[in-house]
Amino acid sequence: MERREGISKLLGRELYIDDVPMDRGLWGATVRSPSPRGRIREVRFSPDVNWDEFVVVDHRDIPGENHVWLIESDQPVLAADSVRHVHEPVVLLAHHSREMVHRAVRSVEVIVDPAPPVLDFRLPPGADGIQHGTDNVFSHIVIRKGDVDAALADAPVVIEGTYETGAQEHVYLENQGMVAWIDGDVVVVKGSLQCPYYVHAALTHGLGRAEDRVRVIQSPTGGGFGGKEEYPSVLALHVALLALKAGAPVKMIYDRPEDMAATTKRHPAWIRHRTGVDLDGRLLAQAVEVVFDGGAYVTLSPVVLSRGLIHAGGPYACDNVRIDGRAVLTNSVPFGAFRGFGAPQTIFAVERQMDKIAEELGMDPVELRRMNLIREGQSTATGQIIRDGADRLEVLDRALDLSAYREKQEEHARFNAAHEDLRRGVGLSTYFHGAGFTGGGEVHLSSVAKVEARPDGRIEVLTSNIEMGQGTLTIFTQIASESLGLEPDDVVIAEADTFRVPNSGPTVASRTVMVVGRLIEKACADLVAKLGDSDLRGPDLKQAIVDWYRKHSGGVLDGAARYEPPPGTSWDEDSYRGDAYGAFAWGACVVEVEVDLRTLGTRVLDVVAVQEVGKVLNELLARGQIQGGVVQAIGWALMEECVWSDGAMVNNQLTNYMIPTSDDVPPIRVDFLEAPYAHGTGGAKGIGELPVDGPAPAVAAAIEAATGTHPRVIPVTPERLMELYDGA
Repeated sequence: MERREGISKLLGRELYIDDVPMDRGLWGATVRSPSPRGRIREVRFSPDVNWDEFVVVDHRDIPGENHVWLIESDQPVLAADSVRHVHEPVVLLAHHSREMVHRAVRSVEVIVDPAPPVLDFRLPPGADGIQHGTDNVFSHIVIRKGDVDAALADAPVVIEGTYETGAQEHVYLENQGMVAWIDGDVVVVKGSLQCPYYVHAALTHGLGRAEDRVRVIQSPTGGGFGGKEEYPSVLALHVALLALKAGAPVKMIYDRPEDMAATTKRHPAWIRHRTGVDLDGRLLAQAVEVVFDGGAYVTLSPVVLSRGLIHAGGPYACDNVRIDGRAVLTNSVPFGAFRGFGAPQTIFAVERQMDKIAEELGMDPVELRRMNLIREGQSTATGQIIRDGADRLEVLDRALDLSAYREKQEEHARFNAAHEDLRRGVGLSTYFHGAGFTGGGEVHLSSVAKVEARPDGRIEVLTSNIEMGQGTLTIFTQIASESLGLEPDDVVIAEADTFRVPNSGPTVASRTVMVVGRLIEKACADLVAKLGDSDLRGPDLKQAIVDWYRKHSGGVLDGAARYEPPPGTSWDEDSYRGDAYGAFAWGACVVEVEVDLRTLGTRVLDVVAVQEVGKVLNELLARGQIQGGVVQAIGWALMEECVWSDGAMVNNQLTNYMIPTSDDVPPIRVDFLEAPYAHGTGGAKGIGELPVDGPAPAVAAAIEAATGTHPRVIPVTPERLMELYDGA
């Protein structure tokens, strides 16, 4: 199956939003707050600029509600009288010259009377720092199973550990970008985004327009990783406001420094574990406290926290679990969606805690995991009983075998004894990831997919799920063509345009193939059923479609399907009990590193990632997802450190925010195990987020094996590793 958009990208023919010509349009730009918190006293426009040449928009030009529609209405489209973070948008400008509008931004001064900012999410705020509710807590969730306090009191051994993970920049290839224009009475926005209907809802609220007077179209999108989930709603509102006031098309494209400075990041996290175990290492109780830095506004923090907490106990069986988590306000640029959606942070902590337990008990970390990995019929922290047929022990053993884990431990002992300045080590992790929206989320979305037959016998697939480099166009083509027995060229994937496609939900949460792909299968079956012969396939189907259109002039032959939850699943949002996900995917990762004691730089030598993701539908795409996720996790574990000042990222350029290059990426060996999921497309589970969950704790474990230090905070930069050595 050839990648459907591969040639156009390879040859540079793909038109991203910055490539679209602007004949008579304007360029937009944003004037932002210089302060992390305070009251806006004045906005000064330099007299050296002829402002009559510019379109100027502030909060008074917003025709609807001055908030960005999402979970809560706390984030303004444009700040009116106060600001909560550096880079908060205050004024919008537009001009025919791209250069002139960016110069003009520097000629506008936002004067803020400062108030004391809250910048450390780990500390409770003082009375003068309260800006949300009574305690700055955006979301507080507690998961309970059994009697944790009693189990800890009776446990022969109780082990405590505290762990921290840093923010991470998405570094998608294509920066944030949007264009807006007015088509009759309709505001049209087109741009780089993951969730057309999120943007559509934000526009209807912020512009005060009916749903049919707003249209959102996804342009070819150069990567997202969650960074184009909620933030494009902000940019869409800005560009639409400028277009409305200008009466002309307006385009806004962030350059890399602005994109890195002003947009969301992965939530920083602080996590504390108290674990009760017996003398053999069996888990008796897990008490976990989690705090996420939400930044200045709620964005998606409550649902990021939710997923993080559900994964905080790890893929292990334990009868007594309490996971208490909060997402809190700080006067930092808001944090938001990022690949893994909270799970990488909490999985890092539980995996490092498992290594600490093994060390304190004098156990092999492999055997500790083998003993505690969840088995069929056992339940997760939310009480979800696992009956998926997956063999988690086989996942672990396959990773150990492919990586030659035991042999490498022996090789490293000899290598380390023979080298004065180099140390090698190997570490592992086991992990899981729930696919699809949490709890009742998929039911709430009530996603719809359609397929429409064309008069020439071809089929068009209509969903709001988008291609952003992960292969959606290819896999949807494959699903439809195999369902109907057609050639791939007989299948067309509709442009994600809210005037044409139904709301099949956002392109997030490892749901695209498992959930939406299944809807496409059902919609194909519905279309065939309307032809009266369920056995129609291939050329016979094409001919039947052609014949139908000859008989039904002006009609439309289509099929549709709406999401229905798997039978027997239930979720209680109030108690946080039940089936959190339709399916979990499972993984094990083994990482080998070399540490140079002269520089304390860490080099990853080898990675083995074994994944159980139901049925692998397209192995090339699946391997690409795993390898990409591993690289992203290596960056987060070792080098991608956001440096902050007044809650703003100051290393917001790719000269001083380090990401892995080809020289930093080792061989990444991927292997799959299959336990088909009955309610996923062809047996598939979600795949996109699982690979980013496991490598970071495995990297830290390998550094520990190499150096004898105990990394509990990532990224493990040379400076941070030096501190561990100095403190040893």
